Amino acid sequence: MSAPSEVAKVDVAILGGGLAGLTLAIQLRRQFPSLSIRIVERRRHPVPPAAHKVGESSVEIGAHYFDTVLGLKEHLNSQQLKKFGFRFFFSEGREDLDGVTELGASRYLSTPTYQLDRGVFENFLGEHVRELGVEFIDGAVVRSFDVGTQGAEHWVRYEVEGRQHELRSRWLIDASGRAGLIKRKLGLQQDNAHNANAVWFRIGAKIDVDEWSSDATWLNRCDPPYRWLSTNHLCGEGYWAWLIPLSSGSHSVGIVCDAVTHPLETMNTFEKALEWFRVHQPRLARELEGKQHLLQDFCFLRNFSYGCKQVFSGDRWALTGEAGVFLDPFYSPGSDFIGISNCYIADLIARDLQGELINGRAHVYQQIYFSFYESTLALYTNQYAMFGDPEVMPVKVIWDYTYYWGVLCQLFFQRRLTDLANLSRLSDHLNHSRALNVAVQNFMREWSKVSARRNDAVLLDQAALPWFAELNRGLRDQLDEEAFRARVIEYTALLNSLAAEIIERACGEQPSLDASEVRKLLSAVPPTMSESLLFTKAA
Repeated sequence: MSAPSEVAKVDVAILGGGLAGLTLAIQLRRQFPSLSIRIVERRRHPVPPAAHKVGESSVEIGAHYFDTVLGLKEHLNSQQLKKFGFRFFFSEGREDLDGVTELGASRYLSTPTYQLDRGVFENFLGEHVRELGVEFIDGAVVRSFDVGTQGAEHWVRYEVEGRQHELRSRWLIDASGRAGLIKRKLGLQQDNAHNANAVWFRIGAKIDVDEWSSDATWLNRCDPPYRWLSTNHLCGEGYWAWLIPLSSGSHSVGIVCDAVTHPLETMNTFEKALEWFRVHQPRLARELEGKQHLLQDFCFLRNFSYGCKQVFSGDRWALTGEAGVFLDPFYSPGSDFIGISNCYIADLIARDLQGELINGRAHVYQQIYFSFYESTLALYTNQYAMFGDPEVMPVKVIWDYTYYWGVLCQLFFQRRLTDLANLSRLSDHLNHSRALNVAVQNFMREWSKVSARRNDAVLLDQAALPWFAELNRGLRDQLDEEAFRARVIEYTALLNSLAAEIIERACGEQPSLDASEVRKLLSAVPPTMSESLLFTKAA
């Protein structure tokens, strides 16, 4: 390498120009127009569409972060696909998708989400940050860096086309994904109890599940009749397979599975994955037969889920996206956690610019962030055995959505992530909901062990549950402080009522089930709703 060029100095250095780093730069530039920002990204831009990165499905927090917080709605509406929600088929070993239980909405719900072609999106983001005046250095390899302490600046040394560069910064942000540059340097790696693997590939063809049936009644259950625009889950015990459409015309296909029930070695090539589909999802296998020439990539990850010991520091460094924690692709929380962490980082930078000492804030924000991580992790840990259960799994999904929309989404949509005064006032309700979530997850896991697993040919229509559709619509309400507190209290009561109905239904069918953990939590705050919240058909 040549000798280093003149040392540059910026306010914020971001290591990694993928989804997390680019969106943080946009957020910071929108909030602080004069802030100097440099992104150092290994990949050259533009990146290829379709076969770029996994993580194409967004849910409400991530979608709101992209379209509203960052102001990218025009791109999302014109260049990406509007997602038709999540959809689940309990189709283990079955050819007839129209002959099994389907869980999903018959119509679009109010709050939009998107299917993201990550190559198209990140190319747009890369162009956008440059238009905003952010220095985006692609094709750059970080060779070394020093994390400053006690007020000292950070140093970054990187190489572009054989030439060495040095950079000093007040803030250092690790958005390097699984490379985890700061995490590795400071020894912050942390395992968790969720042992799962994933394989995925993109194929240059549309996979239209609506074409898998000629039954007019089944086809017309949805309006519009475009199930293919959903994130379609083909479910069986210990696994789920995804089908995600991309605006470039390709389709993303993946398998996520319990590492013991479905060993990675049975699916870690396209040929093995196709053979696995022939056994577990034969209709999809038939769709893929003869299309290997359209294969655009094939990837896999072993034991993909992990935590982290620290993500925010008063020494003006932070981790965002997969450089910090990663949970599971199920429910697509990746972009949610990018949005949440980026909002915390932007607030810490804002306070630092105002001369505020941020050590205490960084610690509290990290505690809250880790509580979100832990409560979301409870949705996955030891849960994969029930994924093929057509009776319990739909109940779990309704519960999980209610917890997500009723608690986590409220904090994000109402811009209350950093409102420590209100979070303190509501701590009893938030802590109760968190404990109740864990108890209900434990209960449903035991329920599934004794479930009859009836798999009737029926659509369990989430849009037909008025309270559920209203919960989704209400995400877009703009609430003042008093209304926000009232809503959190209202939704805590909703969770209590839903939990009570779940254990009543389950214990009515399986009297031997132990619901004492849930009942103990409900005894302090008894349910208030009298009408049924679940599907009338036993699920």
